[in-house]
Amino acid sequence: MRTGIYLVIGVIFGITMFKSEAASWFRIFEMFQFQSFHMYGIIGVALSLGLLMTFVIKRFKIKSFYGKTLQFEAKESGFKRYLIGGTLFGLGWALAGACPGPMYVLVGAGYWPILVVIVSAILGTYVYGLLKDKLPH
Repeated sequence: MRTGIYLVIGVIFGITMFKSEAASWFRIFEMFQFQSFHMYGIIGVALSLGLLMTFVIKRFKIKSFYGKTLQFEAKESGFKRYLIGGTLFGLGWALAGACPGPMYVLVGAGYWPILVVIVSAILGTYVYGLLKDKLPH
C-alpha cells in the first residue's frame, strides 16, 4: 500500500516538475547565465517549504508513516566540504542540464538522450562508493 502512495506522490511531483519547467534544460541554462528568475523562484519556494515543514515537524512532533517520531540530528559544520561538494554538484548539474529529480522526469516525458546522463550519474555514484573511504569527510 505504501509503495502505491509513494508512486502517486512521485508521479504528482514529476508532473509538477515538468509543468513548472523545472526539468527544462533551457530554464536551467537561463539560471546559470543569470538571465531569468524562474528557477531561483522555484528553488526559493522549495527552500521556504522545507524550512516551514521542518518547523512544523519539530513543533508538533509529527510521526513518520511507520509511527516513529521524526528526529533531526545536528550535522558536523564544515564550510570546505559543502563548498567543494556543492561546486561539484553544480558543475554536474550545469553540464548535464538537469539535477537528479528532473532527470527521471525527462525520461518519463520521452527525452531518451537523458539516459546517458542517468547511467553516468549511477556510475559516478558507484565510483564514489568505491573511493568513499579514501576521501576526506
